[in-house]
Amino acid sequence: MSVPCNPLRHGALTPLACAVLALTCSQALAQGTPAATESAPALGEVTIHATPQETYAPTASSTATKGSAPLRDVPQAVNVVPAQVLRDQGARTMEDALRNVPGVAMSHGDGQRDQVVIRGFTAIADQFVDGVRDDALYFRDLADIERIEVLKGPAAVLYGRGSSGGLINRVTKKPVFGDTTGEASIGLGSFQYRRATADVNVGISDTAAFRINAAVEDSGSYRDQQFVKRHNFAPSLALKLSAQTDLLLQYTNARDKRLTDFGIPAINGRPVNVPVGTYYGSSNAAQDDTTTSTMQSFTATLNHRFNDDWSVRNVTRAYDYTLDRYNTLPGGTTDPVNLTVGRTRSFILRDESGFFNQTDVTWRNQLGGLQQEWLMGMELGQQKKRAESVSGGADRVSILNPSGAAPVIPAASYAADSAIPSHTTQDTAALYWQNQITLAPQWKALVGARYDVFGQETRFDRKLSTLSRTDKKFSPRAGLVWQPSDTVSYYVSYSKSFQPSAETFALAANITAAEPEITQNKEIGVKLDLLDKQLSVTAALFNLERTNIKNTDPTNPARQINVGTQRTNGFELTASGRLPGRWDVSAGYAYLDGRMTKSLATTTSAQLPTVAVPAAGKVPALTPRNSAFVWAMKDLGQGLRLGGGVSYVGERFTSLTNLVTLPAYTTLDAALQYTVGRWELDVNVKNLADRKYYVSAHGSNDNLILPGSPRAVQVTLRTQF
Repeated sequence: MSVPCNPLRHGALTPLACAVLALTCSQALAQGTPAATESAPALGEVTIHATPQETYAPTASSTATKGSAPLRDVPQAVNVVPAQVLRDQGARTMEDALRNVPGVAMSHGDGQRDQVVIRGFTAIADQFVDGVRDDALYFRDLADIERIEVLKGPAAVLYGRGSSGGLINRVTKKPVFGDTTGEASIGLGSFQYRRATADVNVGISDTAAFRINAAVEDSGSYRDQQFVKRHNFAPSLALKLSAQTDLLLQYTNARDKRLTDFGIPAINGRPVNVPVGTYYGSSNAAQDDTTTSTMQSFTATLNHRFNDDWSVRNVTRAYDYTLDRYNTLPGGTTDPVNLTVGRTRSFILRDESGFFNQTDVTWRNQLGGLQQEWLMGMELGQQKKRAESVSGGADRVSILNPSGAAPVIPAASYAADSAIPSHTTQDTAALYWQNQITLAPQWKALVGARYDVFGQETRFDRKLSTLSRTDKKFSPRAGLVWQPSDTVSYYVSYSKSFQPSAETFALAANITAAEPEITQNKEIGVKLDLLDKQLSVTAALFNLERTNIKNTDPTNPARQINVGTQRTNGFELTASGRLPGRWDVSAGYAYLDGRMTKSLATTTSAQLPTVAVPAAGKVPALTPRNSAFVWAMKDLGQGLRLGGGVSYVGERFTSLTNLVTLPAYTTLDAALQYTVGRWELDVNVKNLADRKYYVSAHGSNDNLILPGSPRAVQVTLRTQF
């Protein structure tokens, strides 16, 4: 199958962690396990109206097992950010949503894409939608998203390559049979924020339903010259072809144009002290420094239930993606004497298309007196990626008062080897199986494995030789759950994944011979249901280690060899649900002890005079040792809800040099909702105390730091019809 390109170019566990884990094991109240469904499976139907009664604590996840498994039965940490939390917080970006997940830190993604660090490991390509890979490099809109699920640790057994620290799965809104209703909203706020959305469901008949989600945004920013112009259009059609067969068709068309913002530089080990809006790119950024991405995708999901024991699900997703990125950034060295910083000029153009097909067969049975649920699957996929990147323009500007036109890229840069357009084909073929076993009333096991054949080939328009490699990898997963009562689940688990050379990018001559990097996760935890199933508490202790990390061969600088190791020992704690007094709460804490335990690599400082810094022993970039958040909303009655939250992020290093530190920060947010009949008014105040802070950085360069937003007010008016 081929998909045409778009013709338009635009270790050590702390005593404190153990004590907290033990403390959470007391005074739980009952919660039962959902019974197996006897009728034909639905299409993941959701209610179109979000109301204050919707839960902050979902009991099931589709990501962890590719089925609707109760979270208490999953021997691995899974964090779910539900629709009501997204709504209450006025979240409209992935960054907004993932603030609610412990152990997740932000990267600014080159000003062009969603990118985070999970448990100390970058997650540039670990994005999925409804369980299908979505690793294109763009900013995702939340208009058609019902909830976001984050599966912690390696997950190659179900999803293939990647996912060192975890993966992020967006679960989309889907049509509802027998219901015709909708919602529209308009949002206004600080920094010229303007956004409108619509969500309309039409119950055509008992066997057909149509839903459309749409959003358009035209906003400014607290960052000088920044703007965001985007739309997201997502229609879907659900059909009951028979009593046992359902078909879901989904289409998405999304476009995003904005300033390419790499942030500000650092000096003397800290971000330079300038106003948060200071922009270091071109003085005519709207012409010189923009990123435009387009994404189109079509997904068909077919579910068929043969009987109570056998069912099959097939998902086919085809997509087409383009990116035009032009940027001027302060990525050069800083001079603390003359107070200047080097700027560079570059552009990158990407065209990408591909498809994935997944077939999952589920078999429920009693074997040897044990209740079992088998998942047997196959995945086939192909991605074709064209990339053209040119860089070379450079100049220096004042670090305290930058200004000036973008530097000109010299003609020689267009002829350099690095500027030769590349064409990469990535082929995926995999078989996987998983078994959920009830060993005894109080004991459950989850075991599985996957075998991947991942082929890559990169050819070039001229001069350079074609590069290729094929990796064949086995990825296991095993977990055991002990449930001494209906209120407590203890678990232990092991999982493994692999990260092939290049992974999502073009192959290069120096890495083609390098073996995949391997990540292993060992985890123990507890999951509790408290207050008559109203509050869920989870705690996890883990050891996450990535080996075979590529380092430059000291005997041959043109070659990368697999000799590095990075590990994170950590503890995570979450609580979500409803407290007495009609308080809805979501809270989390993460302790991350990350370290490069073995490496031959050196990294270069960004401040003059530059020095080479050994990577061994350093803390991974953007990995705070401590971080925490609490969000709560109280139902006051008479249609009024009031609440807010506090977020704390500890110190982080901007890169593996560990020479530049982002200071710890605490921000406060507030929210008010008032509902009268079919109308609802939401007011969100973000960074209530107007704290100056730094939300993210690049992760591999000390001079690309993004300041956080000053106080901002966001007002949303909604109506249901």
